[in-house]
Amino acid sequence: MEFIAKSGSPQKQRTGCIVAGVFDSRKLSVRARQIDQATEGMISSLLRRGDMEGKLGQTLLLHHLPNLPSERVLLIGCGKEREFAEAQYCDVNVKAAKLLNETGATEMTTYLTELEVKGRNIAWKVRQSVTTIEDVIYRFDRLKSKSVSPRRPLRKVVLAVPKRSDISAGEQAIKEGKAISNGVAMTKDLGNLPGNICTPTYLAEQGTEFGREYSVATSVLEATDMEELGMGSLLSVSRGSRQPPKLIVLEYKGGHEGDAPIALVGKGITFDSGGISIKPAGQMDEMKYDMCGAASVLGTLRATAELQLPLNVVGVIAAAENMPGGNANKPGDVVTSMSGQTVEVLNTDAEGRLVLCDALTYVERFKPTSVIDIATLTGACVIALGSHASGLLGNSEPLARELLTAGKESYDRAWQLPLWSEYQKQLDTNFADMANIGGREAGTITAACFLSRFARKFKWTHLDIAGTAWKGGKAKGATGRPVPLLTQFLINRCRNK
Repeated sequence: MEFIAKSGSPQKQRTGCIVAGVFDSRKLSVRARQIDQATEGMISSLLRRGDMEGKLGQTLLLHHLPNLPSERVLLIGCGKEREFAEAQYCDVNVKAAKLLNETGATEMTTYLTELEVKGRNIAWKVRQSVTTIEDVIYRFDRLKSKSVSPRRPLRKVVLAVPKRSDISAGEQAIKEGKAISNGVAMTKDLGNLPGNICTPTYLAEQGTEFGREYSVATSVLEATDMEELGMGSLLSVSRGSRQPPKLIVLEYKGGHEGDAPIALVGKGITFDSGGISIKPAGQMDEMKYDMCGAASVLGTLRATAELQLPLNVVGVIAAAENMPGGNANKPGDVVTSMSGQTVEVLNTDAEGRLVLCDALTYVERFKPTSVIDIATLTGACVIALGSHASGLLGNSEPLARELLTAGKESYDRAWQLPLWSEYQKQLDTNFADMANIGGREAGTITAACFLSRFARKFKWTHLDIAGTAWKGGKAKGATGRPVPLLTQFLINRCRNK
């Protein structure tokens, strides 16, 4: 997809389709009003006849209007003008991209970017348009015998900016939007692959291939390496599977040599049956998405490398498959983590924290400035926050604020939950240093409490993406979140140096 930032009035645009907004009660946006004037009142005449009210999501596609070089004009209903905000802006961009991608208009010039969105500048609107449109045209059909792509898909989008002086900001926004979208697409592709293809070995191969393509140093630790390091917790999860575990380490070195890196740690359970504490059969196919934390680490590193951000980032992916078997973890087993702390496994379906805790201990060797782990960790987070916000917990308030701000800026939002010491006692057990679950109450928080015991030597934040990493039902598929949030966080770090 080609994106161009351009300034100019709609009546001069020779394009496949011009897109403009109409607010509720048939109120024309500035650019829609210019189109109306150029066509001698044809737009307002059609609206008066009741063809469109301007309610959010309404569309009116018009062909070969007089005095316009454009083949088509698409009017998009934007709802009430005073209520037009980020969510509505994203909605109208989705509507325009979907419609035009299916109608054979291979290019469009959109003036939706010039609509007023409170608190958002032209760069945000351009970048959000890029990521939204790329999300709409994304297809995962590599496993189908026949492609399901549109016959004449959208290929070129001109994003209007109000003034020529805005073009530079628009071009930078396009660059960032494209890089984020490529990272999101990589994350989606990995997440959408089934567990019989996307194994820990496959993830390691993809990480190695990515490292070669983007000059990112990559190493893969095998089970024997993990045994030597004492990663008894991670290794215990993979014991019931025929698939060997992998610890994938990627080092992006865009900063000065010797600068302490930021570490991203991803949960990479390529299929989670629950182990001996086996899950119900319904929707168990969705447990292929239990490696989306790992996929988002790769996606974020891709966006970082494409933008050539001037900082050092380490990605660590703990990859394993959680299956029942004769050698699998059993409820009541006690395992010893790399840190030396012992864990009683009360539920083998709480396996993500068992692989992450050893990965968190491993990243100590890099002396990171900050550590962020990303994991589809708890169903409790889905109950608490639904699919709109990722859960955020950590031991550093400044780091948490940075991530929350990045989430707001990228419109990939997170919500902070408490990590008070009072919750820690729920992990008490008679037979080990801690249990791997803390009971039904506050499941997301006690999972983070568990991880916090392995993150005492650095500033750390945990993102629980169980509700945001994928969609279920008819629209099921990976979302690519939280790649936008994480990339924005890294961009902000560069700007604030």
